[in-house]
Amino acid sequence: MAQPRALAPPSPLRPAPPVAPLPGSFTLRQDPSTRAFDGGTVLLGGSPLRLFRISERARELLDRWKNGAVVGPRRSAQLLARRLAAGGAFNPEPTSSTLGPADVTVVVPVRDRPEQLDRLLDQLQGEGLACIVVDDASADAGATEEIAERHGAAFMGLESNVGPAGARNAGLAAVHGCVAAFVDSDCVPSDEWLGPLLGHFDDPVVAAVAPRIVDAASRSSLDRGLQEGPVRPGGRIPFVPSAALLVRTDVARGPELFDAALRGGEDVDLVWRLHEAGWDVRYVPSSTVKHQGPANFKAFLTRRAFYGTTAGPLSRRHGEAVAPVHVSGWSLLVWCLLLARRPVLALTALSVSIVVLARRLRGLVRDPVGVATQIAGRGTTRSALPALASLTRAWAPAFVLGLVFRRTRRASALALVVPALHEWAAGRQEVDPVRAVAVHVADDVAYGTGVWIGCVRARTVVPLIPRIAWRARVWSKPTLQQGLQDSTDG
Repeated sequence: MAQPRALAPPSPLRPAPPVAPLPGSFTLRQDPSTRAFDGGTVLLGGSPLRLFRISERARELLDRWKNGAVVGPRRSAQLLARRLAAGGAFNPEPTSSTLGPADVTVVVPVRDRPEQLDRLLDQLQGEGLACIVVDDASADAGATEEIAERHGAAFMGLESNVGPAGARNAGLAAVHGCVAAFVDSDCVPSDEWLGPLLGHFDDPVVAAVAPRIVDAASRSSLDRGLQEGPVRPGGRIPFVPSAALLVRTDVARGPELFDAALRGGEDVDLVWRLHEAGWDVRYVPSSTVKHQGPANFKAFLTRRAFYGTTAGPLSRRHGEAVAPVHVSGWSLLVWCLLLARRPVLALTALSVSIVVLARRLRGLVRDPVGVATQIAGRGTTRSALPALASLTRAWAPAFVLGLVFRRTRRASALALVVPALHEWAAGRQEVDPVRAVAVHVADDVAYGTGVWIGCVRARTVVPLIPRIAWRARVWSKPTLQQGLQDSTDG
């Protein structure tokens, strides 16, 4: 299939500053994925998994940090903290902030939502935050302006509808503070929502921070879950929605921060462009913003299908980052053999992957076979259900078709139902399992249908093809290994 030309990027982003030490006022919290091996001289963690070799002195620092101590004033300790945080093995936690509400300007793009806007501005006014309301050619722009003025917010009216990305860009141009908080009109931040977010901007390489978006009434596709971490393509948290997002105002060099050419997926695009420019984006679920979902189930599915259509255009700029799943070829082989009821061959494939990895780890760790067994075993088991969920979401229309045929009916039904049951069991939804599974499957089918439509429009199959790696890098770069040693020897 012929590929169209890559989508032209918007105004370039300012490159992130060179990797700097993590500020000493931060603490570090060990990521749930991180484990110690090889007598504590090796750490394995992050998303994707990375292996870190550390010195005896570094272990002493880690023990102190695990007990809540701040990183401290020593540059060597701050460099070590930076490298562990950059690899995703530990999550940085600010203990204070040099910024406050006076440094934040809230930008609210809105179109035809007077009641929701009134509710949002009422909450923001109570917090004393400066607000800019950008009316994106509402049917009654006068009503929007009246609500904005009543709450003391600045009003900006656009003559034609430019979409949420363009409206946010227009609002950003009028922001004079150092942080812009983009909040959609159908959202309501919780009390003290800025507190857990602002401290992260004391880290000079952090460009954006996102709270957790929750919807108590229904399953929210915007909810990134309970676990904090870095936001990056291919990671555990690949993107965060722009329904509520704090961004440094100086990361954009030109008039555009979001790509106004994208009517959907502009938040994914922004996060990935920030990553490519060297910036960090953090997800902080201790801060929450309530989101009012679609009015009914049909509207919910329509929105999910629309979100799916954005995968095609995004793939024209970001390529394989839009792949439905990033998976180890060895893990995929083991899963396929198990599904084919070939347990002996599956165990053989897993053993071969351990031997191959152990040879690559020789000289890096004391017990290469033991560490390789942990990496391969954990990687294969831990990633199975997330990989299936991601693949099912993109290929749901094909699995629905598979229900029609006897030979594929069972496998298709399992592919659709198992991820839904896993999410329900994880406690993400306070509803009965039957309803939870039905909503999840309908969600996947709607989103997958949108993906297929978007692929046809963009003339690409990239969002449908899994990205398979047979030789993934599981340890930190040699420069990082050396840096970990150097940062604790002086």
